[in-house]
Amino acid sequence: MARISESGDPIEPVYGPKALQDFDPDRDLGEPGEFPFTRGVYPTMYVSRPWTMRQYAGFSTAADSNRRYRQLIEAGTTGLSVAFDLPTQMGYDSDAPQARGEVGKVGVAIDSIEDMQTLLEGIPLGTVSTSMTINAPAAVLLLLYELVAAEQGVAPERLTGTIQNDILKEYIARGTYIYPPVPSLRLVADTFAYCGSHLPRWNTISISGYHMAEAGATPVQEIAFTLANAKEYVRAAIASGLAIDDFAPRLSFFFVARTTLLEEVAKFRAARWLWAHIMADEFGAADPRSQMLRFHTQTAGVQLTAQQPEVNMARVTVQALAAILGGTQSLHTNSYDEAIALPSQKAATLALRTQQVLAYETDLTSTADPLAGSYAIESMTAAIRDEAGELISRIEEMGGAVAAIEQGFQKAEIERSAYQVAQQIDAGDRVVVGVNKFTAPAGESYAPLRVDPAIEQQQAERLDALRRRRDAAEVRRNLDAIKAAAAGRDNLLDPLRAALGARATVGEVCDALREEWGVYQPADVY
Repeated sequence: MARISESGDPIEPVYGPKALQDFDPDRDLGEPGEFPFTRGVYPTMYVSRPWTMRQYAGFSTAADSNRRYRQLIEAGTTGLSVAFDLPTQMGYDSDAPQARGEVGKVGVAIDSIEDMQTLLEGIPLGTVSTSMTINAPAAVLLLLYELVAAEQGVAPERLTGTIQNDILKEYIARGTYIYPPVPSLRLVADTFAYCGSHLPRWNTISISGYHMAEAGATPVQEIAFTLANAKEYVRAAIASGLAIDDFAPRLSFFFVARTTLLEEVAKFRAARWLWAHIMADEFGAADPRSQMLRFHTQTAGVQLTAQQPEVNMARVTVQALAAILGGTQSLHTNSYDEAIALPSQKAATLALRTQQVLAYETDLTSTADPLAGSYAIESMTAAIRDEAGELISRIEEMGGAVAAIEQGFQKAEIERSAYQVAQQIDAGDRVVVGVNKFTAPAGESYAPLRVDPAIEQQQAERLDALRRRRDAAEVRRNLDAIKAAAAGRDNLLDPLRAALGARATVGEVCDALREEWGVYQPADVY
């Protein structure tokens, strides 16, 4: 029976030169570090230095998360990756009615600069690279990070890291949006401009296909929808008056790595080729750094199983291999117990050790792009490149990513793909070890990490003390300044920074923008 890839393409039993059809190695392959960067964005890739090893973590209170970060740094992680709880992601304080029952559950609760101080206590911000998975209030959390770094005596130009800041995928697949698309894009563009002047080493956005893939997007859909969103951000930045080569070098991307290793490697290579040509041919970017698609990868959370959770260690290793062979710049490996609850310290350390074994005990770092020239990989790369290019063109014909979002196009396509996968698993046509094949009787019980519900009250008490201690009139003036800037055209990050420095809370500054811009209400497309 013929095998079919995740994107629906046939996988040939044997590949040879004829399978490549119109493949031109001089045009399509090139060298690592050279346009169109199919073989990687740097000439030597991991020969010079391994990828950045990040571990995504954050839960309960800032103090609890700080302890986990210190443990990970001690274990050898080279970059932090902060997970925020749902109220923080939605721009609500922990004592807001909308936050009830969610404080600290899926990430750390950050309500003010004081929480950020606790979160980062004892962490050398001048040397550690920090990624923050935050979108609608991304600018707010970045400014809190900058303010805390200043208190540590770290100059902003020394800070390195990434904010996700990718609001468009929230409308497509994830749902933690606040404001409508147009003002949200303005806030993204203002962040580009602010970082260009104040935080030159900071990656201002991580344009994410990961969450769309987790919702069910195929590899072709993942990179097509991601790059279509990226084009929308570039247009918004140019429309705000920024020059392409002033902001594009700090754009970055975020993708998933699945267990289908060969197709994932080809996906990453195709994405680099497409982005290089989009930037050079469509936007006229001349700086090679603007043409490079630099990306972070996380192993596939949706493929973890609660059944026989130790099997997830094998899955994560294969997925990490796909990311590394595909040329990722940084990597998070999931913990084997994440399908059950928040990862335990033991599981998080083991996930990091998986990366360290791959980096230091194998020969993966001995040569750049080791799979280049493989008949199978090059053929798959060409197929994904062409199909994703056609899908991007279809979105452009609809008026771009925002217009397509408003028509429900991406969401409907992803849901269709997810339904097909669910049918295949239910029918047994797609094997999931431990779920529909090679099952086992219930084994040992686990004691998963749980969040103490008392932290909601603790956070509320911290907020009450903060509000009684601060200068309320100064906070009010600064919140009014945010609303005035939102109604006009001035860069919003300056008044946001002033308000946060005066001890305004995350919820208060987000509410100031809500009052001016409103809240996004998705259209009923069904």
